[in-house]
Amino acid sequence: MKFEDYYGTLGVARDASAEDIRKAYQRLARKYHPDVSKDAGGEEKFKRVSEAYKTLKDPDKRAAYDQLGAQAPGQDFRPPPGWEGQFGDGEVAFDDVDFADLFARSGAGAGRQGTDRPLRGPDYEAEARITLEQAFAGTVVEIHLAAPEFDRSGRLSRVERTIRASIPKGVTDGKRLRVPGHGGKGYQGGPDGDLYLDIVLLPHRLFRVDHHDLYIDLPLTPWEAALGAVIEVPTLEGPVELKVPPGIQAGRKLRLANRGLPRPREGAGNLYATVRIVMPAELSERERDLFKSLAAASTFDPRVEFRSEADHESRHR
Repeated sequence: MKFEDYYGTLGVARDASAEDIRKAYQRLARKYHPDVSKDAGGEEKFKRVSEAYKTLKDPDKRAAYDQLGAQAPGQDFRPPPGWEGQFGDGEVAFDDVDFADLFARSGAGAGRQGTDRPLRGPDYEAEARITLEQAFAGTVVEIHLAAPEFDRSGRLSRVERTIRASIPKGVTDGKRLRVPGHGGKGYQGGPDGDLYLDIVLLPHRLFRVDHHDLYIDLPLTPWEAALGAVIEVPTLEGPVELKVPPGIQAGRKLRLANRGLPRPREGAGNLYATVRIVMPAELSERERDLFKSLAAASTFDPRVEFRSEADHESRHR
């Protein structure tokens, strides 16, 4: 995931007081709210400001965020274990701003001093945390939100909502899905807002994901690596047989075409099996004797380059 400098987003110092953070949020939210802003990128800026405030207004979240340290904005980084589960609550941050007053003063909609013109409903944004199997087959998720909606007087108030949304098969981690018309209700006949879902793929016990490609470790015994074998490998569609060529080296990747996540239009990513050679934790007497016989009979030297380097140095002394 990308690092976001929440302090920089709000334009405050890292040691800013809670009151300074709240005031900065109020100022920027009034400036960039999509229903009043004339800035072409106002909606995206408003969402970034809301995300930053949602974290920094909470003492526990702010302390955890501060422990990440100062990093370059946009830099790839790995948050500590449990970060998303602890702080990715999917809530929309619209606190501490009187949007009814905002719309009234801007003339954008109903309010104490405004007019009863149609007003578009607010957009919602939330995380959809799904398993790799759900991403492979597609799924339906339930999103629980406490989000703002216009009441009959045109004021925004928090409303508990449960939204069911379809996730298409082949969706990837970090994908942002727009669900039209599933945001807040419009006012005076205005259109409903949209729901934006940020897809988060949960870690899998076997597979690692890179866009539509999958990776899995393939443990082999020394004799399977030496002699070759036919190995049963799990995939998201069930086990398949994979032919391992003799003499394969650790670290080599074997490709199973079209066994990854489905692509949006056609085809699928690939599954790559990375070879790991695994020794038995304990050897029986018979196994130990066989390894001793192999050691005595074999002329293979995996460290021949070491010896060649030593010989080279000795000749030049």
